[in-house]
Amino acid sequence: MQGRLSAWLVKHGIVHRSLGFDYQGIETLQVKPEDWHSIAVILYAYGYNYLRSQCAYDVAPGGLLASVYHLTRIEYGVDQAEEVCIKVFAPRSNPRITSVFWVWKSADFQERESYDMLGIYYDNHPRLKRILMPESWIGWPLRKDYIVPNFYEIQDAY
Repeated sequence: MQGRLSAWLVKHGIVHRSLGFDYQGIETLQVKPEDWHSIAVILYAYGYNYLRSQCAYDVAPGGLLASVYHLTRIEYGVDQAEEVCIKVFAPRSNPRITSVFWVWKSADFQERESYDMLGIYYDNHPRLKRILMPESWIGWPLRKDYIVPNFYEIQDAY
């Protein structure tokens, strides 16, 4: 099922994949990592001037990692803002996505958190470093195959 934005992108020859709509009726699109930055600039020019949120998740153990962007088109005098959800999937072996910090400044801490917890590298990010875990931390705590270092389960603790 194709939404309004997807139809506009197809009309202009912009490669993407429609994932349908979520439970709130928000259009969801998939974009390749190598195309994401140019599509982000196009979406900003189209009117999506607000990055509502960015998050990331591990799709499956040993599988892809996903970076998710919720964009809003805010216009003066419009009661209902138009929203879209963009998903960018990256391979676990080398998860690299171009940062959209230079398009939406609010991506700063959100992309840093995704880097810190899942190990997704955001190319061209001005300060990509750990934000929640200490710099000496090894691994990516929110990956489904993550094993906590030096974890010893206490047996019969009563």
